[in-house]
Amino acid sequence: MPFFGELFVSEILKKPVLDPEGEELGRVKDLIVVKGDPLPKVSAIIIEKKKRLFNIPWSDINFFNKRIISAEIYSKDLQSYDLSEKDLLIVRYILDKQIVDVNGAKVVRVNDVKLEGFKSEAVLIAVDVGMRGIMRRLGVERGGEDLLKIFKRHLSYNLISWNYIQPLEPKLTKISLTVPRQMVSELHPADIAEIISQVSHKEGATFFKNLDIETAAEALSELQPDVQAAIITGMDAEKAADIIEEMPPDEAADVLSDLPVDKAKEILEHIEKEEAEDIQELLSHEEDTAGGLMTNEFIAYPPETTVREAIDRFKKDAGEVETVYYIYVIDTNEKLVGVISLRELLLADLDTKISDIIETKIKTVTPDTDDNEVAEIISKYNLVALPVVDTEGVLLGIVTIDDILDRILPPAAKRKRRKV
Repeated sequence: MPFFGELFVSEILKKPVLDPEGEELGRVKDLIVVKGDPLPKVSAIIIEKKKRLFNIPWSDINFFNKRIISAEIYSKDLQSYDLSEKDLLIVRYILDKQIVDVNGAKVVRVNDVKLEGFKSEAVLIAVDVGMRGIMRRLGVERGGEDLLKIFKRHLSYNLISWNYIQPLEPKLTKISLTVPRQMVSELHPADIAEIISQVSHKEGATFFKNLDIETAAEALSELQPDVQAAIITGMDAEKAADIIEEMPPDEAADVLSDLPVDKAKEILEHIEKEEAEDIQELLSHEEDTAGGLMTNEFIAYPPETTVREAIDRFKKDAGEVETVYYIYVIDTNEKLVGVISLRELLLADLDTKISDIIETKIKTVTPDTDDNEVAEIISKYNLVALPVVDTEGVLLGIVTIDDILDRILPPAAKRKRRKV
């Protein structure tokens, strides 16, 4: 059965399908597609006549193009069609569904589907997500092109190849689409979070579960608290723990504080003891305090360390810390005695002890310091990180300028950390 050229599904909807003598069998209502090699292919055409649906197998189609569609069967041979959940119908399940545009890193809507001939089959080669697809379905595509020509402009195509599309769920039914995992992992975590936020909860959760651990951890940090909680609550505790472990401890604590207590405890039980203790320590502080803002990931060396040794150690240690602005100097009791910026460290003589070049007049806060006061200190003294110490001067953590910006410009649903 020959297929002539290429066409869009909207161009054949409601078109008459003729029998061998040119009599109308009915009008195109939908198309059934099945998995093909290499692309999904049309397996049957659903036509409508007198409000009844009929199924014409692709093997019975004689001509198929936007001008004429004809079959090799007569009305008496038509098979009635009852809607089946097993069938993937283009109009019913693909048109108007959401997909991910990896180039624009956003969720878009399928406005049309492009078909093309391949070895006598009609295969799905692309989806149209642009204005041209909308205008084509409204029947004004040609008029739109003519209008734009007056202004010397062009009505561009916005097609996404089916090669870059796969279903969110294994079955090709009630399809919502996304790009393959390797392409998603190349997106910025904030873009992934925005995509997840634009689709349904079920689709967002499926999308998230298909990410690799590192990408999932980065994306989770960018999601709104309620979305984070919903996704992690629905996950296996061991998989959730793997993701939480990849996050900085302060962000991990934020996520766990929004979960049901039993779920949070279950996840903590699957996290390595040392990391779990770091998270538990942060969970013990009220959110609107320095303790609630701080991270207990920082780099600190003893005073007798030389610049050369500090640089060598830093190259190894920095990979485990999310944000590094300063190197802190602590004594044997872990009390803070000074701080040095990375710039000063790199400019210093390699054989110099860091105790000789540190700044000892340090601005610090305690875990109970109000977050507004923390913000004022960081702003007043132009700091990028502020140490948090206990009453004995022991360094507990740092509040970074990023944490303060998140507080000044909070998400729509402001986080309230709850102790676990």
